Amino acid sequence: MPVAEPAILEKLQKREPSGFLLASVRGVGQVDLQPLIWTGLFILAALWSAGWRVGLFATLGTVVSTATAYALGVNRSNIALGLQGYCGCLTGIALVVFLGHHPATYVLAVVGAIMATLLTATLTTLLSPYGLTALTAPFCLVSGVMVIGAPSFERIWHGAPKQVNPTSGDTGMSWHDLWHGFFTNVSQIFLVEEWYVGLIMLVGLACAGVRVGLFAAGGSVVGIVAAWALGAPTAQIAAGIYGYNAVLVAIAIGAVFLTPTVWNGVYALVGAAATTGLTASLTSLFKPFGGHTFTWPFILTTWTLMAAVPLFSRLRRTG
Repeated sequence: MPVAEPAILEKLQKREPSGFLLASVRGVGQVDLQPLIWTGLFILAALWSAGWRVGLFATLGTVVSTATAYALGVNRSNIALGLQGYCGCLTGIALVVFLGHHPATYVLAVVGAIMATLLTATLTTLLSPYGLTALTAPFCLVSGVMVIGAPSFERIWHGAPKQVNPTSGDTGMSWHDLWHGFFTNVSQIFLVEEWYVGLIMLVGLACAGVRVGLFAAGGSVVGIVAAWALGAPTAQIAAGIYGYNAVLVAIAIGAVFLTPTVWNGVYALVGAAATTGLTASLTSLFKPFGGHTFTWPFILTTWTLMAAVPLFSRLRRTG
């Protein structure tokens, strides 16, 4: 647990605005499972650099989710670590990306952030007996339902924003594709396809520790190699479509939930490779009814790997 956590917790208990703001910043970093304030600040800055709409909706979602948890009396330590804000952050971004910037989107972002907090509590209760956490499942459920249902409501649906998402193409990789994909694998966690955004986020992750930075980079490399080996279109690899879930799995398994050993590192990278194939499968599954893959591959892979840990004597959980 970060050293600064007791100070933030004390501020929250005294209802000081600075405590709430610091907890919200941590909520942004917790999208990548990192509670360090500097990590949250770098990621938030990266999101604003991607455009004021993305930055605004990320901030709005995080603040509303954190405030909802505070109002409902969620454990203050939990809030101080940012564990109540990250799903709201992603929900806000997803809604503005897929529904566009309209007055109704602000309303949906607030409602979605509130629902994300409620679902976080529900899934935490259901998964705790199995030693699992909700991860980003609340975001996937809330955003998925809202985006799929949006076309039925004329005050919400204004036409789908243009998205480049080819399903076929040349599988030859150039140097430009490689370095571009390496960084966008990180930015696509937040539904942003900009290499410089991923670069800023990687700096933030490096602030959380060498181990975190290395596994983030390693997960990105594994995602690229696995996608290329499977014959994924170059354009999608370069855009980070196949690698962002691999980055999350590598961080979660290699730098957060398991102790730092060689076996755990190998386990994390194998999981990162597996989630690349799962990304393609889930994309095909969701496509017929207009659904989106989001971070489901990361969630399902991480749950599977963590549920299996008790049976593997060479693997150890942290804590």
